[in-house]
Amino acid sequence: MSLPPEKASELKQLIHQQLSKMDVHGRIREILAETIREELAPDQQQLSTEDLIKALRRRGIIDDVMKELNFVTDNVDQELPSSPKQPVGFTDRQSTLLKKSDGTRMADSTTMLSISDPVHMVLIKTDIFAETTLVASYFLEWRSVLGSENGVTNLTVELMGVGTESKVSVGILNIKLEMYPPLNQTLSQEVVNTQLALERQKTAEKERLFLVYAKQWWREYLQIRPSHNSRLVKIFAQDENGINRPVCSYVKPLRAGRLLDTPRQAARFVNVLGYERAPVIGGGGKQEQWCTLLAFLCRNKGDCEDHANLLCSLLLGYGLEAFVCVGTKAKGVPHAWVMTCGTDGTITFWESLTGHRYLHKPISPDEPSAAEQPKPLYPYRTIGCVFNHQMFLGNCQPSDSVESCVFDLNDESKWKPMSEEAVKSVCAPGATTSLPPFPPLCASTIDASVTSNEIEMQLRLLVSEHRKDLGLTTVWEDQLSYLLSPALASYEFERTTSISAGNEEFQDAIRRAVPDGHTFKGFPIHFVYRNARRAFATCLRSPFCEEIICCRGDQVRLAVRVRVFTYPESACAVWIMFACKYRSVL
Repeated sequence: MSLPPEKASELKQLIHQQLSKMDVHGRIREILAETIREELAPDQQQLSTEDLIKALRRRGIIDDVMKELNFVTDNVDQELPSSPKQPVGFTDRQSTLLKKSDGTRMADSTTMLSISDPVHMVLIKTDIFAETTLVASYFLEWRSVLGSENGVTNLTVELMGVGTESKVSVGILNIKLEMYPPLNQTLSQEVVNTQLALERQKTAEKERLFLVYAKQWWREYLQIRPSHNSRLVKIFAQDENGINRPVCSYVKPLRAGRLLDTPRQAARFVNVLGYERAPVIGGGGKQEQWCTLLAFLCRNKGDCEDHANLLCSLLLGYGLEAFVCVGTKAKGVPHAWVMTCGTDGTITFWESLTGHRYLHKPISPDEPSAAEQPKPLYPYRTIGCVFNHQMFLGNCQPSDSVESCVFDLNDESKWKPMSEEAVKSVCAPGATTSLPPFPPLCASTIDASVTSNEIEMQLRLLVSEHRKDLGLTTVWEDQLSYLLSPALASYEFERTTSISAGNEEFQDAIRRAVPDGHTFKGFPIHFVYRNARRAFATCLRSPFCEEIICCRGDQVRLAVRVRVFTYPESACAVWIMFACKYRSVL
């Protein structure tokens, strides 16, 4: 491939400057002298090019020169400036110059100006019971520091509330930004401000065009069948700050690194994150709020849409064809879940709130045998649309019933697609209208063994106090408590893999531990929080568990075992089993 004359001239100039900077000519002269003196045979008077290259490569000179050279490739066929002065201009993410270097050098100020991803800050309040509340979510435009003297700037930002309080100020935050290491050359504040203004203008135009397209798509969708107006076709959703965003921007492929090994383990992780609906002031139904991923993970709980978006992102990261489904479940309650499409056409529903998986087989209402077919196990009733980070499709089949729905997403007579280019314009990575890149998942900071012991000791104390109030004595049997561990491990394994294992050994051990003429009772229960007092109060509401805790009889021995299973983001599954054995008296 030949270079234009001006580019060839600039490349030559760059190489010449680098050779002069490293004094390569002087080093070559030294190598020449050494080579002639030490490496040539006595009868050989001339130095060949091959001998010279071998000597240079042996001493690492060629590698040093190539390492220090930076080759600039222009993605959009723009001409590079021929003058040696530092260029000043405004850049766009989609036309950023890609610089190939050794990875140890900091990007220059012009390159950093093209990075439009904001810093996402989330403010969480945690009470004495470890309950979290989302207070504020703020996207910080950090690039003003590129135009400040000495690479340091101070900012004051006003944090607003979330949800119904998104217009209410919750406080002022003073921020100091400092570039490290310092930039060799800062930009003028005018350049930075102009770049930001251009980006805002371009973002507004993209959002306007997508809105125009979405309105046209919706009109066409309603013309297919007027009843479509009542279907749950969700194109936009409000985030925690009350900003309308295309639903496709809430989903992006997310890799869990080494923190989660399988898609089913990822589903279990999403399942143990707490479920909490957005608070509503007054009546009128459900409050609209889809949280950004960082806000959802920071507070460790969210609504069904937050769980579905996270699970879909993780399944996409595992290479599956995953979609978020928006529809209803029993009694017409709006709901969101996840669907994967296998290469063999298999459709699997993933319930992000429970971790359960369901195979879908469409039922044709016209077939006489339809009434004889087994009723689907999944709780979903209707479906209005499906989407992921690249596609949005509205259900345009005669019925929106999930039972009879055919999930051939390539059949436009059944699913009306949005233009992938339109979705990409506002949701693709790098699009200034999309949310910033998802943060990587963090490993758990919880020590499972220590936490298990702490909760177990607290529960023992609570049980003893409760029995004392009833006038009952309490005798704990440590060995019986220990024997409950395999059962808890088996329950968690089954929740993760849908495979039951280990129950035979547990049952055999219990039979050996309970003497003849004695009765054994056990009650397992599962929580996603680590508050022992709250868990105990919940257990007492179960008649069967209360019967164990308040057991009366001869030779009563009590046992309790707690097992905490940790997941990323300090999420956890807490299994508790209360048990007792006593002598049966007729």
